Amino acid sequence: MKFTAFQKPLILALIAAAPLASQSGPAPKTDRASAYYNFAMGHLYAELAGAYGNKGEYVTKAIDHYRLALKADPSAAFITEELAELYIQTNKLRDALTETEEAVRNNPEDLNMRRLLARIYTRLVGDTQQGKVNEEYLKKAIEQFEKIGEKSPKDPQTWLMLGRLHKVAQNSPEAEKAFKKALEIDPENEEILTGLAMTYADVGDTKAAADLLKRATEKNPSPRTLAALAAAYEQLRDYPSAAAALRKALELSPQNGEIKRGLAQNLLFAEKYDEALDLFNQLVAEEPRDAQAWMRISQIHRQKKDFAKAREASRKAVEADPNSMEVRFNEVSLLEAEGKTTEAIDQLKSLLSTTSKRNYNPGERNNRIVLLERLGFLQRGAEQYTQALETFRQIPALDEDQGARAAVHVIETLRQSRDIPNAFEEAKTAREKYPKDRGVVSMYAFLAADSGKTAEAERAARELLGGKPDRESYVSLAQIYERTKNYAEMAKALDEAEKLSDDQEEKENIFFMRGAMFEKTKNFDGAEAEFRKVLSSNPGNSSALNYLGYMLADRNVRLKEAHEMISKAVDQEPNNGAYLDSLGWVLYRMNRLPEAEDYLKRAIVRTGKDPTVHDHLGDVYFKQGNLKDAVTQWQRSLSEWEATPASEQDKGEVAKIQKKLDGAKIKLAKERK
Repeated sequence: MKFTAFQKPLILALIAAAPLASQSGPAPKTDRASAYYNFAMGHLYAELAGAYGNKGEYVTKAIDHYRLALKADPSAAFITEELAELYIQTNKLRDALTETEEAVRNNPEDLNMRRLLARIYTRLVGDTQQGKVNEEYLKKAIEQFEKIGEKSPKDPQTWLMLGRLHKVAQNSPEAEKAFKKALEIDPENEEILTGLAMTYADVGDTKAAADLLKRATEKNPSPRTLAALAAAYEQLRDYPSAAAALRKALELSPQNGEIKRGLAQNLLFAEKYDEALDLFNQLVAEEPRDAQAWMRISQIHRQKKDFAKAREASRKAVEADPNSMEVRFNEVSLLEAEGKTTEAIDQLKSLLSTTSKRNYNPGERNNRIVLLERLGFLQRGAEQYTQALETFRQIPALDEDQGARAAVHVIETLRQSRDIPNAFEEAKTAREKYPKDRGVVSMYAFLAADSGKTAEAERAARELLGGKPDRESYVSLAQIYERTKNYAEMAKALDEAEKLSDDQEEKENIFFMRGAMFEKTKNFDGAEAEFRKVLSSNPGNSSALNYLGYMLADRNVRLKEAHEMISKAVDQEPNNGAYLDSLGWVLYRMNRLPEAEDYLKRAIVRTGKDPTVHDHLGDVYFKQGNLKDAVTQWQRSLSEWEATPASEQDKGEVAKIQKKLDGAKIKLAKERK
């Protein structure tokens, strides 16, 4: 039988498709031969009704035979199901409702009629032209299935239906209870496992959802449940497991393009670039104007640093869908990866300009905020601080709820521009306006530290712990203690944050922060041990590779190993100024001066205000005998140190540079005589 989308709304498709429950308790008297005969006749007349435009004669005979079949075998759930479907097919739900309600009132103990009534209510839940949920019928359907559950508590299908209805009603606690009761009766039922898993996903317990979906797929794998399992793994950012689930789904449904696309994307996210590229190439071979696939191909080539192929794929994506915001945004990311920051900024400004409107729907507004944030970050990275401030200040006008987030961006931009007084004033204003926002309070504490107000910074930091401390609060507290150089308290905050870290990525972050803390306190063995922890679980962590490599180079030990680690970091992020500085510094230590000079000059382009980079380049020039340029770089380094916030100043480094500068000036003066 075929039904229109109006008759079977999407939101209730799974509910409507579930079989009705069977009776429990003492079996009623049955006449199976009569039931089978009347069911067969009812089915035949229902088919004839469908073939002849729901001809009244055939409909009536079908209903009569189905009723006789139910009378002969009241426990036959499939008969009730077909009768309900016939009512839908012939648009007789309202008539059936009146009749069935009357039957239930006359005989409340007739579970068969009560099930039919519950099914009719379920069908009517979505019976509106807009496909919206009818709350009245949803409530009535739930009430009926609850009564059926009381009378037939060992029937898993009743609890399954009840769980699904509670899920539609967005009552997750009751949905969970119903699904769990069903699972107690039928522990391996795929539909029950999937329903409970989706309920866990609704309340944010993705790990429990994934565990249940894994059980379901192990028992009876299907493309639908495997896709749901993959979605749960994606939420957990476990992309290899998501890809494995989708690979099984593709084996079951090899022609399913959406599964193939999902597998390719998860392989991309899992950094299995060659496998992902092969699948995306298959997709564009099947559909040459698949803009999304071309865009993903471009992203893969970008990750592989093959910018020529990345640009060609991006061009094809634009040709296929020139108006796609995502495709055009990929152009921005490609320019940024190529180190063409100015062009990336111009491209992003153009994208914002051409998509500007007087009013935006929620989705458009969220997309625009993302684009504005990215533009602000690019402008800030290019030291276009005034433009970045203007960009970030556009965000609250789009969404007042993003005001605190935008304020944090504004404060950080002022801080990076070395305008600490104005940054602190902005932080105080934001704190008054958003006193409960963690980001704002953290920035206020950071700026207090930058302004030399150590006690105020630590007092504000303790506000973050509030009544119920969490991991992020302890991380922020540790960062603030780092700025105030209170390393004993920083260590305690990191220990608490580690206890609350759930996944490996969160733990890696704590290991890294602890390693940096140990390095600052000259505990180099402890620092290396922490960075090694990061690299043992994530060998490609560029931040840990760079930090450990630089630490070794700075101490002038194990230079070959340091060079290998820093080179890996630069390979991953060739435009990262800090990594370029580290590579230049280790090359200096290895006495490879021309290469060191080249990398340090490139680092200065990316981080012109970093005093350490200028100091390093000064050392290179001095060792090359270029005293004049060495003096220039050391003077620039001291100037940048002077503009650095108090919390980041290193008096010992400043003294060393001043000593080198004084010596170079004396030597230069002697040479000029």
